[in-house]
Amino acid sequence: MDKLLIKGGVRLSGEISISGAKNAALPILAGTLLASEPVTISNVPHLKDVATTITLLQSMGVEVTFDDRLNVEADARNVPVRRAPYELVKTMRASILVLGPLLTRFGEADVSLPGGCAIGARPVNLHVQGLQAMGAKVTVENGFIKARTRRLKAAHIVFDTVTVTGTENLMMAAALADGETVLENAAREPEVIDLASFMIAMGAKISGAGTSTVRIEGVESLGGTSYEVLPDRIETGTYLVAAAMTGGRIRLKRAAPKDLEAVLIKLGEAGAEIKTGKDWVELDMHGKRPRAVSIKTLPYPGFPTDMQAQFCAMNSIADGVGTITETIFENRFQHVLELQRMGANIRIEGNVAVCTGVDKLTAAPVMATDLRASAGLVLAGLAAEGDTLVDRIYHVDRGYERIEEKLRQLGAEIRRVPR
Repeated sequence: MDKLLIKGGVRLSGEISISGAKNAALPILAGTLLASEPVTISNVPHLKDVATTITLLQSMGVEVTFDDRLNVEADARNVPVRRAPYELVKTMRASILVLGPLLTRFGEADVSLPGGCAIGARPVNLHVQGLQAMGAKVTVENGFIKARTRRLKAAHIVFDTVTVTGTENLMMAAALADGETVLENAAREPEVIDLASFMIAMGAKISGAGTSTVRIEGVESLGGTSYEVLPDRIETGTYLVAAAMTGGRIRLKRAAPKDLEAVLIKLGEAGAEIKTGKDWVELDMHGKRPRAVSIKTLPYPGFPTDMQAQFCAMNSIADGVGTITETIFENRFQHVLELQRMGANIRIEGNVAVCTGVDKLTAAPVMATDLRASAGLVLAGLAAEGDTLVDRIYHVDRGYERIEEKLRQLGAEIRRVPR
C-alpha cells in the first residue's frame, strides 16, 4: 500500500485545473440505470470511487466503456442483475444510490447496506421511508435492503433531516413513478442540481432543484444524452487552503467559485486575497501567515463538512484561536490526533475543536482515517518542517485525482512511495 512523502516548507505557486466533482459523478453514474438508451458523461474524475461505481454497474450487466480521459459511455438497456453486492458496496456509501434507479425502472433492487468512511452514522432509513411512502415493499434481510414494486406512486415526502444522497435517491426513484412527487427539506447542494440537470437532459421533468422543495413529475421512460460533470468544489477548496497554509499564490482553472462562497468568505477572513471569474479562482496570501477562523459546518449553502479537516489543518498553524463546530457527522475529528502528533494545539470539546495556532508543525508519520482527513494531513505536511509520511492514502485516492501530480505542479515536494 502506497504512502505520500512530503517535504514541507515550500510556498505553493502556479496554476492547475480542477477535476470533475466526485460527489456529482457518482450519482450521475448511478442515474444511467434510468436510461433506456446509451448515455455519455464527460469530465468524470479518475478516482477510486468512480472505478468502484463503474465496476458495480458492470456487475449488473451495464455496458460501460471509457477512454483515457474517462469520458464514460453507459448502456443500461439490458440490466439482468438488480443486485449491489457487499464486496463492492462496503468500500463506498454512495453505492446506495443505485437503489432508487433500479427499483423505479425494473421494480426490484437488492442493495447491500453501505460502508465507506468511518465518520459516524449516515443512516439510510430516510431512503427506505421515502420509497415506502411511494408504495414500495422494503425489507432488510441478511445485510441487504430488498425493495419491490410494480410501479412507484407519487408521494409528498418531508425529510426529517437534510440528506444529500436521500434527496438524490428519491429524486431518481420519482423520475419514473406515477404522478408528481414532492420532496420537502431537500438538499440544496450543487451536486443535487447537477444530477437533476443530467436527468432533465434525459427527459425527466424536475423543478426546484437547488431549493428546499423539489418536484418530480414521473415519465414513462428516459432516453440517452451527453452530459458534462460540474467541477469539484471540495477539490477546489482543498488546493486553496493548501496555498493559504504555505503563504502561496495559485490560480485554479475549470473551477466553479459560485459553488464555494462559504469557503471563500472564510479564506478572506484568514487574510487571503481572492479573485474569481466564471470558471477560475485565484488566491494570494502575499507570503503571510493565515489568521485563525471559526467555522460551523452546515448543509449547503453553509460551510461544507467536507472542508472541515482542511480548515482544522490551517487553523493549527494560523495566528490566533479558531473553533470548528461539526454539526453534520458526530465522528469527524479523527484527524485531530494525527495533527497533534505534528505539534498542533487542538482540544476537542464535544462537537467543537478549539485550535490555537502554533508557529510551525513538525513532520511525523501520520495515518489517514477517512477521505477528507487524509487531505487535511497532506496539507499539514505541506506546511510542516521536515518530511511527513502519510499512510493509508487509499482514502485520498477515493476523492482526489492525481493529488501528488497537481501539488507538484504548484511546486510542492511530494511523491508516492511504496509501503
